[in-house]
Amino acid sequence: MATGNKVYFASDFHLGTGTYAQSRQREDRIVRWLDVIKTDAAELYLMGDVFDFWFEYKSVVPRGYVRFLGKLAQMADAGIKITLFKGNHDMWMFDYFEKELGATIVSNELEIERNGKKFYLHHGDGLGPGDGMYKLLKKVFRSKLCQWLFARIHPNLGVGIANHWSQHSRIAGENNEERKAAEKEWLVVYSRELLQSKHYNYLIFGHRHLPLDIKLDDNSRYINLGEWVNYNTYAVFDGEQLSLEYFEAER
Repeated sequence: MATGNKVYFASDFHLGTGTYAQSRQREDRIVRWLDVIKTDAAELYLMGDVFDFWFEYKSVVPRGYVRFLGKLAQMADAGIKITLFKGNHDMWMFDYFEKELGATIVSNELEIERNGKKFYLHHGDGLGPGDGMYKLLKKVFRSKLCQWLFARIHPNLGVGIANHWSQHSRIAGENNEERKAAEKEWLVVYSRELLQSKHYNYLIFGHRHLPLDIKLDDNSRYINLGEWVNYNTYAVFDGEQLSLEYFEAER
């Protein structure tokens, strides 16, 4: 059983984006990271867009990622608690990872407390001001009707359509996101609004694709986990402090 006491957070692996070779190289790097953290991890939170596309048909799941999934299975078997968030690219997770890994699947936000520190966790899509069209599409894509209709499409066609769509995503071009002043970061704006009604020490998101650590007040920080195409960043809580770290990458 797991003997570690650290809590790890990562997001936006986007496995499957780019060429097959690029995705496999990224998968190998992620597996190396998991090999490192498995020695002292108690919990692992993968906070959305782990896959560039994911859909669980009744008896079919997307091919590939066997090294990554095998490593997660190894960690789960060792007693490390795994939590997966639905992102905007992999929102069609159902019960596969629950059955195979004993993982917890989170559709939206999750609040946790560890060693007296309070955390607010969310992938980050559809939050804050603006982006009304995506917020509408998110409701459509997450509807039971939309999922039922997509499941009627043969996987060869359905996955093909999804992969074509993904080629036009922000991450596919491997372009770094534009950094904004803190007051213009929409997830920072959202975090400040949350803090008006409830205290959190750490508000952690993915989706933005930039590693960010912004002080909100004397006791609260906004953390964005970045992504693993350009940055290879993650956060770790050691029971006292949370830090944003880089794996096999220069700051």
